[in-house]
Amino acid sequence: MSSEQQPASSEVTRRSFLRTGGAAAAGLAWTAKSYASILGANDRIRIGFLGAGGMANAHMNTFNAIKDKNNLEAIAVADCWQTRAEEGKTKTGAQHAFGDYQKVLEIKDIDYVTIATPEHWHSQMTIDALDAGKAVYCEKPMTHSIPEAQAVIKKQKETKLPIQVGVQGMSDDSYSSAAKAIEEGVLGQVVQAQIEYVRRYGEQGPWRRPGLKDNEPKPADLDWNAWLGKAPKIDWNPHHYFEWRNYGQYSGGICTDLFIHRITRIMKACNLLYPRRVVGMGGIWQWNDGRNLPDNFEMICEYPRGMTVYVLGTMSNRVGIDHLIRGYRGTLYFTREGWVAKDKDGKVLAEHKKSGAEDTKLHHTNLQNHLRNGEPLNCPTELGLAGVVAVNMANESWRSGQMMGWDTENEKMAPANTLELSHFPETT
Repeated sequence: MSSEQQPASSEVTRRSFLRTGGAAAAGLAWTAKSYASILGANDRIRIGFLGAGGMANAHMNTFNAIKDKNNLEAIAVADCWQTRAEEGKTKTGAQHAFGDYQKVLEIKDIDYVTIATPEHWHSQMTIDALDAGKAVYCEKPMTHSIPEAQAVIKKQKETKLPIQVGVQGMSDDSYSSAAKAIEEGVLGQVVQAQIEYVRRYGEQGPWRRPGLKDNEPKPADLDWNAWLGKAPKIDWNPHHYFEWRNYGQYSGGICTDLFIHRITRIMKACNLLYPRRVVGMGGIWQWNDGRNLPDNFEMICEYPRGMTVYVLGTMSNRVGIDHLIRGYRGTLYFTREGWVAKDKDGKVLAEHKKSGAEDTKLHHTNLQNHLRNGEPLNCPTELGLAGVVAVNMANESWRSGQMMGWDTENEKMAPANTLELSHFPETT
């Protein structure tokens, strides 16, 4: 990683991350001056959509559901498949449809863009949007790689524009309230957490499109080279386009598409940033169909505060495990209603009834409120980077067969056995 890519993230320590409102405080600091002085509490917010595929349509549905209440207007939709862009224009009532996302960024009236594309495009589109003076809502993971996430934060520091990372679970206050309870000592010393994202796919396997043929023709108005971007150049491949989550060139699979939702919850609740050591284990155990990412996966992250986090991710069986945090004094169980903390005998130590939810409407509204009045962002880039670090370390562990460690001096991952890593909790 070049010196130009060194992140400013080292300025945010784990101890200060949530104690100061953490992400919230940073989010306020990054409100653009233009929004503070121009965008009033009741002013219309104008939105551009980069990407018009599956998840992008969910965001368009969200837009339609809240546009009147939140005083929103769709200005433009871009997708390298022009047909999709036109469909998005019709769906949202936008004024423009483009095959090139840069055309959206040229429109000065747009206040923020929603990025919902394959992962390998997240960083470039985010950086380009910031350079164009736009705020950003970027789907998770924030970026495809760790250096890309660090480059995004560097650019954000330069532009002082807000980014909301699309981990919608952060709009559920269960995790910030759990962090407060843990900070107050409800659980005693926290030592372990566990969580999962499990599914049971049909015979076609994870993220496959039933009936998709190897010789499926490329749509005439789809710019394949634009879709590939900086990924390796290959001839048209319908499986790579329609089923991109199965290929490491464009995605991190289970880790980046699913685990990012779960690990971020634990990071928020336990005031975690970068793991000390990470192991990723699993394999292509059931669907050896040309994919190069695992169909069943697990990871364990060890954090400097002195705790481990276990994440289960089988795609062959949907029986899950409790989402919980273990401490010396008690255990905190996340529930559909919020959370409850109990001691070893089952006595309730504390409980919380949640407000909010894992909801794109709430997550977009949070960004809109941030632009209008400085409301703290629920998932800013510090949290986005921390998630990207954990899941990329897990994937690299799986690929390399090594435990990965975090090199704090150089702010990058490296084989754990090449680093001098402590076996004791941090003391600062």
